[in-house]
Amino acid sequence: MPMRLRFAMHGVRNRRILHLVAINQRKARNAKPAELLGIYDPNLRPGEDEKKIEWSVDRIRYWLSVGAVPSKSVVKLLEAGKILSPDSPYSTAARLQPKYPVTPEAPIPSEEITSATEATS
Repeated sequence: MPMRLRFAMHGVRNRRILHLVAINQRKARNAKPAELLGIYDPNLRPGEDEKKIEWSVDRIRYWLSVGAVPSKSVVKLLEAGKILSPDSPYSTAARLQPKYPVTPEAPIPSEEITSATEATS
């Protein structure tokens, strides 16, 4: 059963609250999760200057250790909260690196190109 760490959206229009959940990846976005790991409220209330994040660090680390794969948006939030290191296999920098090293080819001299075109005609 492949598990994911992702957000489930709750709340009303223009006042969304995101629940960080561990859930089977084949389930719908707001289906019943295996475990609720935290709450992220991206909305600022009057008089507040920080967004509200509550999460269980131990349980998040447990799910990562048993092989749950976080979504891209969850990875960004976990990196900001220092739960995931930037060199983790889930980080965006690691995803952008090529799997196989690319070696640049030497440029072909123009003499070889002209001789190759003459040989074909």
